[in-house]
Amino acid sequence: MGGAMLAGWVKSRFIDDGIYVVEPNEEATRTFEGISNLTIVRNLSEIRENIVPSVVILAVKPQTMDETLPDLKRLIGKDTTFLSVAAGKTLGYFEKHLSQHAQIVRAMPNTPAAVMRGITVYVPNGNVPKQQAGVCGELLSSVGEAVLIDDEGLMDAVTAVSGSGPAYVFLVIEAMAKAGVMSGLPPELAMRLARATVSGSGELARLSEETADQLRINVTSPGGTTAAALNVLMSDDGIQPIFDAAIKAAAKRSKELAG
Repeated sequence: MGGAMLAGWVKSRFIDDGIYVVEPNEEATRTFEGISNLTIVRNLSEIRENIVPSVVILAVKPQTMDETLPDLKRLIGKDTTFLSVAAGKTLGYFEKHLSQHAQIVRAMPNTPAAVMRGITVYVPNGNVPKQQAGVCGELLSSVGEAVLIDDEGLMDAVTAVSGSGPAYVFLVIEAMAKAGVMSGLPPELAMRLARATVSGSGELARLSEETADQLRINVTSPGGTTAAALNVLMSDDGIQPIFDAAIKAAAKRSKELAG
């Protein structure tokens, strides 16, 4: 996720303000080498102690967060906000492991940030000044949409819908292409049709003022081919109960990762 957001910041020129990346894995940062205003180091000790970051972005796996945070305590201060994009990790978790006085923002972005089409929901703790919350919002909105909320209890469902959501969409592309092959299409053509259809429909949904259900109705002629397919997808055992179960499972896992 961190790499996707960094790719978006490079495209959006947000990186012009200067960014340090701490990443021990050289392969993970190879595509970002040589970019001006971007400094890549392998551990935090390589960053001079007189550097006071405005925002420290925590973009590590939730399972490795415990071992990451102790080294970051030296950065705690009134001018620094910690912005986490780790699934499941709560504001209370960071206050416990960093400091109850630390400025923390919990955010859930998604990978379309790499092409500046992401969406991020974020919630600050009570220590974050309004100006710093605004800086975090500007950082997040530079790679897509950003939505500020004040109820952290929504974040597990947010994670399940938009954080994990790109994977569901990619699975739909896979499923459409496989079904096309089963109906006689060459695999390459089936995949091309599925990718273009999903990406084009997404852009239409983004730009249209009509609701998703109205856009669906617009495509559906009574008694036509689309209606025949929707009779299957919208049946009692069709796509909705599957999505209900999937979102519930993802939200449950998000809660489990709170730690």
